[in-house]
Amino acid sequence: MEQRAWRTLVALTTRLPAALDTQLQRESGITHFEYLVMTLLSEEPGHRLQLSELAQKANASLSRLSHVVSKLERLGWAQRVTISGRRGAQAVLTDAGFQKVTEATPGYLECVRGLVFDGLDAQQTKELLELGETLVAQLDKGMARGLGRSGRPNSHLEIES
Repeated sequence: MEQRAWRTLVALTTRLPAALDTQLQRESGITHFEYLVMTLLSEEPGHRLQLSELAQKANASLSRLSHVVSKLERLGWAQRVTISGRRGAQAVLTDAGFQKVTEATPGYLECVRGLVFDGLDAQQTKELLELGETLVAQLDKGMARGLGRSGRPNSHLEIES
């Protein structure tokens, strides 16, 4: 049963992002990650956030986020702002970026509902939330021990050869 559950999770975590990417690119010309970054910025006061905090909220490395913010800058949808006396920079969603994410949102939400939530009742949605939170907590716990990261895991267990 564990193998079936794992393969189902792998199917979900690979197929859903690909479907969302395809839909967003076809309808709005943006990737799912670009949409996420712009949405996160749109929800902040002043539509701005420190890059390191934005990376954390987007579940991305600072390097990946920086690359995407550079692309959004080239498109006129975001800009970097350095604050004197503070370390790092902020990403700021421009008015054009806010308009872009606002225009993309209805189609995105329709896609999410059609791919996920239309197949669940209220109880299943609650269970999905609880299971998802449990899985993210376990992922964070495992990564804190060094699992799934480059370098040697911080584990006392040794694998014999």
